[in-house]
Amino acid sequence: MRIVGIDPGLSGAIAILEDKKVLAIFDMPVMAEGKKNKRQLNSAQLVNIIKENIKTESEIAVIVEQVNAMPGQGVTSMFNFGQTFGAIKGICAALNLPIFFVRPAKWKKHFELLNSSKDTSRTKVIEMYPSLSSQLSKKKDVNKTDAILIARFYYETSLKVEN
Repeated sequence: MRIVGIDPGLSGAIAILEDKKVLAIFDMPVMAEGKKNKRQLNSAQLVNIIKENIKTESEIAVIVEQVNAMPGQGVTSMFNFGQTFGAIKGICAALNLPIFFVRPAKWKKHFELLNSSKDTSRTKVIEMYPSLSSQLSKKKDVNKTDAILIARFYYETSLKVEN
């Protein structure tokens, strides 16, 4: 089974796993919007990434982190975040891909990452996949590691596979 793990948001990421193997990881595709060059999701590029990394003959599951508004975030940033989240749902629907949602607390608890720093997930993934360490060497790569862990969570819990 091919699993697409998505950490939504403009600074999010996409991870493609088959069984436990990481096949590819991508930053969320973004593009400039308007005169102020604010970022927005490049939906066409996201469609391409997903289409190019799924095989029609294998089973597919898309796992997206279920997110909510966070206290202290501005109205505009929350609107943009919701817009990106909705676009991801729409793309999956248009491609006829099954989509599942997981709350951050649930997958973080599974990997014993609750109440730890953001960077702890990066360390955990590098321990699980040492060959990816060069692709995950920067602090900003934590979104890629979250996408990997979101996909891996589904693999380990929903598919009832032994670790």
